[in-house]
Amino acid sequence: MLRKLRYKFILTNMLLVSLVLLGVFSGLLWYNAKWLEKESLSTMRAAMEWEEGDPARFELDVPPVREQQEDVLEKRQLAMLSVFAVEVDETGEILSCHSLDSVSVSEELMEQAVSAALADGQSSGTLESLHLRYLVRTRQDGSKSMAFLDRGWEWSTTLGLILVALPVGIVALLCFFLVSFFLSTLALRPVSQAWEQQRQFVADASHELKTPITVILANAGLLMAHPDDTMANQKKWITFIQEEGTRMRGLVEDMLFLAKNDAARQNGPMTRLSMSELVTGCVLPFEPVAFEAGVALESDIEPELSLDGDESQLKRLVLILLDNAVKYAGKGGKVCVTLRKSQDRLALSVRNSGNPIPPEHLPHIFERFYRADSARSREQGGYGLGLAIAKAIVQSHRGRITAESDAVQGTVFTAVLPTERKKDWVDLFC
Repeated sequence: MLRKLRYKFILTNMLLVSLVLLGVFSGLLWYNAKWLEKESLSTMRAAMEWEEGDPARFELDVPPVREQQEDVLEKRQLAMLSVFAVEVDETGEILSCHSLDSVSVSEELMEQAVSAALADGQSSGTLESLHLRYLVRTRQDGSKSMAFLDRGWEWSTTLGLILVALPVGIVALLCFFLVSFFLSTLALRPVSQAWEQQRQFVADASHELKTPITVILANAGLLMAHPDDTMANQKKWITFIQEEGTRMRGLVEDMLFLAKNDAARQNGPMTRLSMSELVTGCVLPFEPVAFEAGVALESDIEPELSLDGDESQLKRLVLILLDNAVKYAGKGGKVCVTLRKSQDRLALSVRNSGNPIPPEHLPHIFERFYRADSARSREQGGYGLGLAIAKAIVQSHRGRITAESDAVQGTVFTAVLPTERKKDWVDLFC
């Protein structure tokens, strides 16, 4: 799938670039054609001012040509000087013809050109059959001054432009292809990582759901094997089913929360609330839990700190960090909760004095279903989703969460949250 996506990305990019280059090349040809037409008309106007027997010499405003292209310049100059002027009376009879020395005009061509130009009835235009451009000026007495110019120089100039632009365009397309290939690698890297994470998520979720489902089915089978037994005798199997069903419901709710967060549908109410009171309200009920676990729970909460946020999500964030800290503080350990303000942000820190997290596990600690100590997490009922949910909550509040751990200070999780939720362009699409 990723390979097809890369090919589609490169094909789309090359198609768009080709359209842009085609538009630029077409505009360049159009401008060149208008410039050539303007120069041709200027040349023919000058030709109308020639006096018989001594036509004026002139040069066109053409781009400079390199010395090594003298043969091309000579041919182009000959083409540019292929112009002649004709005087006709009011009846259309040719009175005189003026041209440069290098131009030889037959009487048949002259008569055809004059007849075609008069028949066209325009002051200027082109004679496609004769490959000429003409200009007509009518005097007050009815006579006409006409100038004709061979369009060969226009075609040769246009052909030269095309011959130069084509290889440049081909080289440009090749360069854009290489750039597109490189960009496709960079652009698809997050997609590849997300795809791999999704596959891992599905595999881990299936594995986690497999255990409670197996327990439920096994205990249900035991109940079905003794249909006549009393409820009291079957209570143990029913209790197992209920416990595993509760654990499975919690797992499904956690996965649903993460799925909604991934789909940017977490649109809980953002209200102004007291973060100091919220954290205090989460710490106080947790003191009995910490006491039973043999953990000392301390707090250092700065009063009257407020922010814009979702109250239910922020409570869940604090409870996740507290629960994680109490679990891993160990018997006789210590957990300290701190809330401080720094400029326009609040810093919530939860520190525990348990065994440090190995450095190789820290970069993955917020990944879904990741456990630094898998066996211990399972014994304590964890699925490895708590810290992933905490990170999702912090990110939904435009904040960041970090984890630090060493043998001296223990393990500390810090969530930094902005005090005000500023609307930006991202919110327009959420």
